[in-house]
Amino acid sequence: MAARRCCLLLGGVRFYNAKPVKRRVREPYRLDPDDPKTPFWQLTDAYRAKLYGRYGAASGIDPTKLWPTPEQLEAMEEEERTWYPSLREMEMSLDAKEAEAAAKKRQREELIAARMAKMPGMIAAWKQEREALKIKMAEEKAQRQRLLAEARERFGHKMNEHSLEFQEMVQEMEKAKKKELREQRKRRREEALARKALESTDAASSPDKDKEVAVAELSHQDTQTVESFPETGAASKL
Repeated sequence: MAARRCCLLLGGVRFYNAKPVKRRVREPYRLDPDDPKTPFWQLTDAYRAKLYGRYGAASGIDPTKLWPTPEQLEAMEEEERTWYPSLREMEMSLDAKEAEAAAKKRQREELIAARMAKMPGMIAAWKQEREALKIKMAEEKAQRQRLLAEARERFGHKMNEHSLEFQEMVQEMEKAKKKELREQRKRRREEALARKALESTDAASSPDKDKEVAVAELSHQDTQTVESFPETGAASKL
């Protein structure tokens, strides 16, 4: 108990010498490519570089063979350029991204400004459409009420607008209206043809009238010339 208490006071100091750690110093591993028991992963350049980095020349690795080939070096440089760009390239990339973001922001602001400028006209057009829709709905309602009144007068009782008789009556009225419109178009066409024929007749007769007028004017001028001859002779005698 006293010894333990003394150990605790001394901070856990042990009063014996521990055995030294046995270190087994082994020879560096030498890679034998010709040995069939050598694993395939030990035949890679990465493992050879690892052995040379650990044991140095004692590993028996020729360091000149650890350098990459021109193709490998080009691939490594390309990978480095892709994944580890230079500071200047990073700055240029950031500048391009900032310029693109600023251009997008400016385009969006211009688009918003253009749409806001069109907003009063769009609101006015929407109000006009709404008023036109209200007028159309009112006209349709009035027409429906008028058709219901006509159906009540025809059949002598109140009808439902979704009934078959009402639908047949509406179809008959539409057919009659279409027929009337066709007759009106036909009359207008006939009137237009008659008007064109009359105009062509007037145009054909107008040259004869012009000729008669010209002949009358010439005869009138000849008469005036003959009448002026005696006066001319008397003046010469005087």
